[in-house]
Amino acid sequence: MESDKYNRNVSLLCPTCGCSEFSYDEGVDESIQVMTCASCEREFNKDELIRENSENIDEHLSEIKTEITKDFADEVRKSLKKAFSGSKNIRFK
Repeated sequence: MESDKYNRNVSLLCPTCGCSEFSYDEGVDESIQVMTCASCEREFNKDELIRENSENIDEHLSEIKTEITKDFADEVRKSLKKAFSGSKNIRFK
């Protein structure tokens, strides 16, 4: 299976105005970075912004899980068909 196929970029949106553009000031570590919405100038730290966008992130994660499950089942089915291709008693639909 191709792992690059499941890479996604999730745009984080400002919960106030829906803008996806932010400016940020470097902090001591990533969780302290102050991100400012370019439109409404609301300030967040990285953890707050991720928490505010958790529904969007969860939806993307759910889509990826579905794709991985489907692709894995297809790979197993192909592998079993190939392994038992010479058998007259086992058939796959």
